Amino acid sequence: MTIDTTIHVAAEAGFASPLRYAGCDPTAAIRYRTAHDRVRVYPCIGSGVDDAETVFERAGPREWITGDPAGMTAAIVTCGGLCPGLNDVIRGLVMSLHHHYGVPRVLGIRYGYAGLTPGGLEPVELTPDAVDEIHRDGGTVLGTSRGAQDVSIMAERIKALGISKLFVIGGDGTQRGVLELSEACEGVSVVGIPKTIDNDILWVDQSFGFDTAVDIAAKVITDAHVEARSTERGIGIVKVMGRDSGFIAACAALASLEANVVLVPEVPFALEGSDGLLDYLEQRLLRKDHVLLVVAEGAGQEHFQGLEERRDASGNKLHDDIGELLCGRIAAYFSGKGTPVKLKYFDPGYSVRSAPACGTDRIYCTRLAHAAVHAAMAGRTGMMVSRWSGHYVHVPLELVTQGRRRINPAGSLWRTVLEATGQPCLSGGA
Repeated sequence: MTIDTTIHVAAEAGFASPLRYAGCDPTAAIRYRTAHDRVRVYPCIGSGVDDAETVFERAGPREWITGDPAGMTAAIVTCGGLCPGLNDVIRGLVMSLHHHYGVPRVLGIRYGYAGLTPGGLEPVELTPDAVDEIHRDGGTVLGTSRGAQDVSIMAERIKALGISKLFVIGGDGTQRGVLELSEACEGVSVVGIPKTIDNDILWVDQSFGFDTAVDIAAKVITDAHVEARSTERGIGIVKVMGRDSGFIAACAALASLEANVVLVPEVPFALEGSDGLLDYLEQRLLRKDHVLLVVAEGAGQEHFQGLEERRDASGNKLHDDIGELLCGRIAAYFSGKGTPVKLKYFDPGYSVRSAPACGTDRIYCTRLAHAAVHAAMAGRTGMMVSRWSGHYVHVPLELVTQGRRRINPAGSLWRTVLEATGQPCLSGGA
């Protein structure tokens, strides 16, 4: 399978990089990336796609940049929902622009793409002192918003502010906006940084904030297990984030090793029937007297057929509440059999996405931020920085915007979930 991994260039790089590191011999050579530094897109042999020729451009500093940083203005914008690590990325961008390259002016765009419209708030100036401690807090100091804005209007605002390097932190919908802005803003390096708590952006090993989300969700799962096993015929249900991709549910279940059933959007399940969920819960209660379910918010949407489709401001489909449906159906099922259960429902929801980043996510955020700065200073545009096969790379946004990353029901992650929980296929006997 051949794909185009060519990275667009906003401006030619003909200015020698000023990059130096504190404590280094000023005459020592920096290890700059060259045109030969590449990472294979398909690293595995025998996986059905044995293509050693398709490669991503490797991220990192280049020897030549687009101009004198002393005359540059950079800007940062955060879009979409919250995610642990946003402030860490902002801090990393500002520190790298200032300390590594000497860019004197970095603007913080307020409340997402809305801040690039006539009705938006004025940008704030981001200095190293201003961002020094923001990584200690969750959320984003710049604020965020959902929804698309007129690209031509945003391009005019970018030009009026004299911005030559724009960094956009957001999910797949936001990255579509990055691509459009890169096409509309001639000479401006527009670089995307992938942000999604659901881990659902294509061509990313794992999104920042995901480790934090899994850690918090796993603790809730452990608490729910304690509740379930501490009462006769106890059932615990934990609903976690995951609109179209069930990575948090799957990985948090594996991190806790307490879940007996995991339900994700990628794998439909039956409620009724000899191999359905309700029958399996009944069998489990007879054996162990308690059971714990972990469910992604987008799981089981096949049980809401006929309802009107709703979407949020970003165009994402709003899913019906699978947690409430399960609580109702489970309670009714066992009451109807004369064997009522003690049901406890946990929804950590927003407490997961608004938390400060954990240690591994902080490291990841800083490295992504630095990679984004190096890319923009070298004139790259219409691209996203990513970690792929353990390496930091440049991914063209034309690839990123083709779909969403989802769990492969035939892949190793889901196989491990099934092995850890012991759950059947829950097909309902079909």
